[in-house]
Amino acid sequence: MAGKIGVNPNPFQRLLHRFVALHPVTAFFAPRAHIIDNALLKLSHGRLSLTEILGWNIVQLTTIGAKTRQPRTLPLVGLFEGQNIVLIASSFGREHNPGWYYNLKANPECKVLFRGKSGTYVAREIDGSERETYFKIAVSQYAGFQSYRERAAHRQIPVMVLEPKM
Repeated sequence: MAGKIGVNPNPFQRLLHRFVALHPVTAFFAPRAHIIDNALLKLSHGRLSLTEILGWNIVQLTTIGAKTRQPRTLPLVGLFEGQNIVLIASSFGREHNPGWYYNLKANPECKVLFRGKSGTYVAREIDGSERETYFKIAVSQYAGFQSYRERAAHRQIPVMVLEPKM
């Protein structure tokens, strides 16, 4: 599942990104985007999602619930660097970190499906300059992450790196 982390959006996608990053649009789509993407991903066997139209790589992350111990699968924007996948736990700038973040903290082993290929990964949270580097790369691909950072100023948005399990 190797890929490049620095794939830049085209002009049309950047225009869509500005629209999607607007607070009212985000507020509407935040609780619905994963439902739409899950349906399309299921119908296309993991090869198509609405969010990919915006130029983002969508991975299907399966974690084990921190409390329930049950598998949980949802689509997320993934940034690729070699074999590693970087996830930004922005939760659209909402008040709390997303549930998948807590699941990975409690149970770091996870499965990822990307364009029909799956793999097992181990998650780790990064901080300091490594975190800032990846966050800047994420913002360069989607300026909305900066808006989310501003909305979530009361918390530091976590950044997780998924490394292939050896």
